[in-house]
Amino acid sequence: MPKIIGGSLHEHREQTRQKLFAALSSLMEERGFDAITLADIAAAAGVGRTAVYNHFADKESLLVGFITDETEQYVATLERSLEDVEDPTEQLRAYVRAQAQLKRIYHLAPGPDLRSVLSRATQQRVREHVVLVEQILRRILHAGIASGDFPEQDIDTTVPLVNACLSSRGVPEEDGPARDRAIESTVTFVLRAVGAQDTVAA
Repeated sequence: MPKIIGGSLHEHREQTRQKLFAALSSLMEERGFDAITLADIAAAAGVGRTAVYNHFADKESLLVGFITDETEQYVATLERSLEDVEDPTEQLRAYVRAQAQLKRIYHLAPGPDLRSVLSRATQQRVREHVVLVEQILRRILHAGIASGDFPEQDIDTTVPLVNACLSSRGVPEEDGPARDRAIESTVTFVLRAVGAQDTVAA
C-alpha cells in the first residue's frame, strides 16, 4: 500500500494533486504540452504513474484540473485585492496590473499553442474557467459605466478586446524597471481604451 502523505486520505489526495500540478507547470516552462507525457509528469512529481490515473483519466484532464485550480486561486486573490477599492478606475488599474503579473499558464485558455493540441471539448472546459476572470472585468466595467467614470459601451465587445491586449504578454519576464514600465503602459492603454475619465485628457 502506498505511503499516505499528510494526516488523512483527503490530505494525501490533495497533496498528490498539487505535486502533479507543480510538475506539469514546471515541465510546460521547458517544452510544449504536446511533448509532455504522463510518465514525465509522474517522474517530475515523484509519484508512481498509477497515482496519476487515480486522479486524472488522461493528460488533458490533468491540464484542466491544473488550470481550474490556478484560476480559482487567482480569482480569490484578485477579489481580495479589490475588496477595499471602490473607485471603478482604480479597480480596473488593479485588474490590469494583476493580469500583467500572471504567469504564462493563466493565458493558456486557450492559447494558440494549445488550440492545435487540445480537443474541442477540453478547450471549452478551459474556456469556462477563464470566464470566472472575465466576470470580474465585466463587473468593473458595469460599475464604471453606472458611475459615469466610463462612457457607455458594448461590454461584450470591450471585454474580449481588453483580454486580448492583456493576453498578448508584451511584458518582460524579469522583474525590473523595464517590466514595471511595460505594466504601467499597459494599464494606461487599457484605461484609455475603455474611456476612463482621468486618462481622456492625458
